[in-house]
Amino acid sequence: MGEFSNKVVLVTGGSRGIGRAIAEAFLREGARVAVTYAKSDDKARELEKMGILAIKCDVSSRDEVRRAAEIVGDRLGDVNILVNNAGVMYLMQFESYDEGLFNRMIDINVKGIIYTALEFLPQLRRTRGVVINIASNAGIGTAWEGTTYYAITKAAVIILTKRMAFDLGRYGIRVNAVAPGWIETDMTTANRAPEEVEKTKALVRSRTMLSTTGVPEDIANVVLFLASDRARYVTGQTVVADGGRIDYLTHGV
Repeated sequence: MGEFSNKVVLVTGGSRGIGRAIAEAFLREGARVAVTYAKSDDKARELEKMGILAIKCDVSSRDEVRRAAEIVGDRLGDVNILVNNAGVMYLMQFESYDEGLFNRMIDINVKGIIYTALEFLPQLRRTRGVVINIASNAGIGTAWEGTTYYAITKAAVIILTKRMAFDLGRYGIRVNAVAPGWIETDMTTANRAPEEVEKTKALVRSRTMLSTTGVPEDIANVVLFLASDRARYVTGQTVVADGGRIDYLTHGV
């Protein structure tokens, strides 16, 4: 029996990276866990062997999210904890703006949270549940090349978290966000040579107070705290987990 025994948890984008670490952490703590995923069928099958319900779902489609909510409700019961983790990142310089890629980030990173929260809201109201949105320290403003348009979507997640906390607090629903720094995942290392990844990690270490990089479990641990009764009086907040990054953009005067 773990801390989250008899709780139902849904993690979007939960087949790999941070999402998978979060899903596995809740499973170890006794929760009944479901994840949505977009493409990783093989990884989804691995999770199902562990006892996690995996549902193929594009969170940018409200119809698909509605179907996922019905499946989770039928198979596991009402969701107690919703973790909006699904996200994409496309790097581009400001002057290399790509309408299609930017819209895709908006659709998944922002609208995906809205659709998922709306479709699971009836369940969350019945359970007086918890919502945790995965943002990014890019949304607060790090000096990292090529992340301007991605940062816009994650800044939206941060203000959306505050507004959701305000709008849903009347139902006893807590809403918080976690803003990770650079975490070694498929997203941050895909299509990059090992030496390029090591160069990036060295750069991140040079820009953090702790001189280290993060792993998915670091974010999962923060999520578990925010989902627990120990955080019962915390809502509308964004917890930054980035090793103490020191390369934030100027705050002005």
